[in-house]
Amino acid sequence: MNASQILETEYAPFYANYINKSGSEGLISGLESSLKEVLAFFNSIPENKLEFSYDVGKWTIKDIMQHLIDSERVFAYRALRFARQDKTPLPGFEENAYAQTAQANSKSREDLLNEYQLVRGSSIMLFKSFNNDILKLIGSASNSDMSVRAIGFVIVGHEKHHIDIIKSRYL
Repeated sequence: MNASQILETEYAPFYANYINKSGSEGLISGLESSLKEVLAFFNSIPENKLEFSYDVGKWTIKDIMQHLIDSERVFAYRALRFARQDKTPLPGFEENAYAQTAQANSKSREDLLNEYQLVRGSSIMLFKSFNNDILKLIGSASNSDMSVRAIGFVIVGHEKHHIDIIKSRYL
């Protein structure tokens, strides 16, 4: 299964860009290959750029790294809840509030990438545990319906989106 098989009814329009950026790989191979790509990309960034922000009030590259970690945790939690057929609507999360309190700039690149790698490993194991029927289950978060499989592809596309921003505005 790849992202092109996901129906538009399986996610809110807001997530279309992320789904489209996730590429043509299958879900598990996409999560695994993007892990390698993200690690290589963030390791290639010069140390003096990690706390750079291209404008006042914008996140640093370390903030973006932490945002990817935090977002993946939130998305994986949603996938778990939907996979277990929990019908409780889930709230959204305020990414800017998370970034302000995460203190990413006080963390080393190594610590951020180790945390990212552990979170991604956990996500891969979670998605591997789902069969095709579970992947198609729908839940509600941020006042929108979303399938378990759409969440997985959003994780992959979301980080590609932020890497594109770093390349165009930070480096």
